[in-house]
Amino acid sequence: MLAGSGLALGFALDYKRKQRLLDDTPISKTLGVFIGEVELVGVCERKDPYTSYLANERCVFYSWEVTEHWTRGVGKSRRSGTDVVASGGEAAGFYLKDEAGFIWIDPEGAELELSLIFCDHVTPSDSLYYDKGPREAVEGTDSRRTFTEKAFTVGMTIFVRGRASERTDVVAVQIAKDDKADMFIISCRKEQAISEGMSAWSGVWHFVGATSAFISALVIFAGYVPVGQVAGGFMAMLFDKKHPTEMFSKGLVGVGPFVLQSILVGVGLYLLARLIGWTWMCFNSVVGLRNRVAQAYSLIDVQLKRRADIIDRLVACVKGFREHEVAVQRLVTEARARMGDGPVKALAPGLQAVVESYPEIRALASFDLLRKNLIETEDRIALARGYHNNIATFYNNRLERVPDSYLAGLVKMKPESLFEAEGFTYHPAAVAF
Repeated sequence: MLAGSGLALGFALDYKRKQRLLDDTPISKTLGVFIGEVELVGVCERKDPYTSYLANERCVFYSWEVTEHWTRGVGKSRRSGTDVVASGGEAAGFYLKDEAGFIWIDPEGAELELSLIFCDHVTPSDSLYYDKGPREAVEGTDSRRTFTEKAFTVGMTIFVRGRASERTDVVAVQIAKDDKADMFIISCRKEQAISEGMSAWSGVWHFVGATSAFISALVIFAGYVPVGQVAGGFMAMLFDKKHPTEMFSKGLVGVGPFVLQSILVGVGLYLLARLIGWTWMCFNSVVGLRNRVAQAYSLIDVQLKRRADIIDRLVACVKGFREHEVAVQRLVTEARARMGDGPVKALAPGLQAVVESYPEIRALASFDLLRKNLIETEDRIALARGYHNNIATFYNNRLERVPDSYLAGLVKMKPESLFEAEGFTYHPAAVAF
């Protein structure tokens, strides 16, 4: 029971740690996703979506199951339950789309929370019973089947929490399983609902831990026999109503004098351990948040370096295309001017060399590519600034909340300054031809 109490405390603190991570991470845009822990909200997209087995919905991911109800045995040995008689589904990577663009999601290894898109309870008189289920029946069948299907349908809004990394097949970012990731969640629920669920599970495990600590202390003070009598008598009253209650009553007499001190000792020690564990978890959480703020600031410099590296090269390429186009146009103009004087054979070698080297005049496409890259680069920088400000705000809020502020004060953590446009020393890329 003591070991179980400690294990429950560990589960409770882990759920609380994950809740804090969710609450302290801002939602990113797909274009602003860089390497590291991210959270995204968008709709599911896939070039060749699946058609779900039961609901016939267009999906990027689905799973279905058929369960059959049964009753077995007689009298006191009579039991009832369900068996899974058929199941299946299809799953692969898909795109998450928001107003900024797309990002590839590989769901393998993720904690999935699919949306229920089909649920029906049928009997053999319904065509669905055999059309989508097996012909064979389980032992003791009640002739009732339940058909359920869960999925991420095309266009469904989902929440993704995971670690961004570089794709191996193309130069792009993806969200996929990573051993370094704290969490990898793909859910049809909103972030707030997931956070509240983690908080509830933390409370459940704390209750289990405190109860186990109380029972441990009760065993120490009262002994195994009376505690066992209480437990056995209680279970008997729950599952066998004809069973007498003498065992339960006798056990209560044995443990009664020790209940108060067991609460004081057992639950008191658990609360002390919880306070120590919470302090450790909370401190590490704030330190981790501070480090992520520093990482967010470094992402701005990364994007500025990208701008400096890419834009100059693109400008040079566009200049080259423009110069070759000018050369071709000049040759063509001269050829047309001399057509009245005779053949233009003298210009043919030069014109042919230019055409062979550059069969397509791509200056217009090059300018369009440069324009797109300029816009995307500036958008990336703006998103990096916004992400830094958001996570810095979360960090500053933690430093002002009680009791986090006391822990931060012990190591003299200071609030982070927000990024201000007027104080920005870098300038947009200068493009000159």
